[in-house]
Amino acid sequence: MRLKLGREWELGARIDGGGFGQVYAATSMDGVIGQYVVKLVPKLPGTQRELLFIDLPGVRNVVPIIDSGETKDSWVLVMPRADKSLRHHTRETGQAFDVEAALPILTDIVTALVDLAGRVVHRDLKPENILLLNGKWCLADFGISRYAEATTAPDTQKYAWSYPYAAPERWRGERATGAADIYALGIIAFELLASARPFTGPNEWDYREQHLQGDPGLVQNANPGLAALVAECLYKSAAARPGPQNILARLAAIAEKAPSSRGLAKLQQANMNEVARQGEAGRQQSVARSEMDRRQELFRDAAAAFRRIGEELKSAIIENASTAALDIRQDGSWTIRINDAELLLSSAEPSLISPGTVQRRPINLNVIGFGSVSVRVPQNRHGYEGRSHSLWFCDAMEISRYAWFETAFMYHPLMGQSSSMAPFASQPGEDIAAKALSPGLSEYQLAWPFTPLVLGDLAEFVDRWTGWLADATQGRLNIPSTMPERPTQWRR
Repeated sequence: MRLKLGREWELGARIDGGGFGQVYAATSMDGVIGQYVVKLVPKLPGTQRELLFIDLPGVRNVVPIIDSGETKDSWVLVMPRADKSLRHHTRETGQAFDVEAALPILTDIVTALVDLAGRVVHRDLKPENILLLNGKWCLADFGISRYAEATTAPDTQKYAWSYPYAAPERWRGERATGAADIYALGIIAFELLASARPFTGPNEWDYREQHLQGDPGLVQNANPGLAALVAECLYKSAAARPGPQNILARLAAIAEKAPSSRGLAKLQQANMNEVARQGEAGRQQSVARSEMDRRQELFRDAAAAFRRIGEELKSAIIENASTAALDIRQDGSWTIRINDAELLLSSAEPSLISPGTVQRRPINLNVIGFGSVSVRVPQNRHGYEGRSHSLWFCDAMEISRYAWFETAFMYHPLMGQSSSMAPFASQPGEDIAAKALSPGLSEYQLAWPFTPLVLGDLAEFVDRWTGWLADATQGRLNIPSTMPERPTQWRR
């Protein structure tokens, strides 16, 4: 097969999948001497030619594009044929690299990153994209990663790169910066020196958790200065990682041989300890941030489900009671009034704390979001004015399996106390909930079992609350004769 671009090329055998695209050996039909490869990158919806073609004049240690063009289905890139990839080189070696062998490789890579700083982010740095060309280890496939991301659906594009080398910020869906390339460099350096990556997956969600929360540890049996440098490149915080110019200078100093005096050796060890301390502090911050991100994502889904629950209850009332007056508030909560009776549904709110964090009463329940539903009547001569139930999005029945649950609270019968709402709702952060759900005796207890609210199966929930509303409109809503009204249970 021949391709006419700026020059004419004869395609030979396919030599590598090339990641995103196909790579073939190529021969110039215009008498240009040398070995070349042609990479065919598919034209996919949502991409532009400009994503692939990045002009990099004056940048050292990159594989140049010497010709380009397109076919009906593909963009075409022509490059010199490299001797081998760094991945192939590590497999040939089959063991950990010593400092003398690793330093030239890392220096070549960082030299390219120095020249690229502030201009281009590679976004998918890995041993497969580092090629030995003319005696130098050179970066290849510029533009391929952002091209791949542009062709990927918005909900998955944050995973359009190589899991073992992806920085924490990439897993959080943040914009790639040069610090992400430094993190990938740290993984590569660790892999060279230890003959194993710090994080091993095996699947994408394992990698996500490991990059966001895992401790990479320190490279063992390596030059202390180089081990510290690798650890700094792997800091969870992008802002804490060293820049390429700093790394290049430190590699040069390491190459000049580490000093052997006892005092400097002690100083190097002290520095290693501080690097490890800072790395652990960054890891803990990343864990906390990851947990916050997870809770926010769960709450978004919870809020959507809460709205659907509310819509089903509201529609049932409006369709069956023509005299019902509906008042919807800006926050999404609403009230339906019939005569002197009201049914109120709150909006869903995020819960940032577990009930057990109040007054040092630890419980296993983890609440992501909460709301409430209630029926109110004018206060009668006994001070009674209705009932309210809590709606919690939590893992009440099985650890880390979340759903909306309905529950309610009451005073312990031995306390001799009563409330105007019986039973009554409680927010997860209040003392009421923490005491009622904790082991041991307290003035509060559960009055209604944790009852799951299943979308598509809300008939019993809707029937109960519309029945209570109907009783309220006719003056027949009273304090339950016995509480708890049903046997209570939850995951303890």
